Amino acid sequence: MKLHLSQYEGLNIFSGYGEGYVAINQVRYERNLIVLPDHIIENWQVESVAQLKTGDFECLRSFEPEIVLLGTGTVLRFPDPQLMKMMMASGIGLEVMDTQATCRTYNILSAEGRRVAAALII
Repeated sequence: MKLHLSQYEGLNIFSGYGEGYVAINQVRYERNLIVLPDHIIENWQVESVAQLKTGDFECLRSFEPEIVLLGTGTVLRFPDPQLMKMMMASGIGLEVMDTQATCRTYNILSAEGRRVAAALII
């Protein structure tokens, strides 16, 4: 699916997605990554949703996101509830959704000027 970019000048925005990839500002990515409005962390080293730990989000600390949108691929999969509790305790919200919903939600929140990060397991 292709998304429209006209209202998002200067931001990292999802411009498309499909089976096994996402596109950010018209550039295709096929590996796990984290996207912030002004930064992309490529090759995010996570194996699966089930193995996620708080340390996997440590690379985000300096960006101070208020919320992390976790995209789990084509199927919605939830991480260990303890991870969600630890993230909330550190002041960062964690929302889990499939990758398509993550891309759309991220674009909206980013355009609103929110401190959002999209963490995608491709």
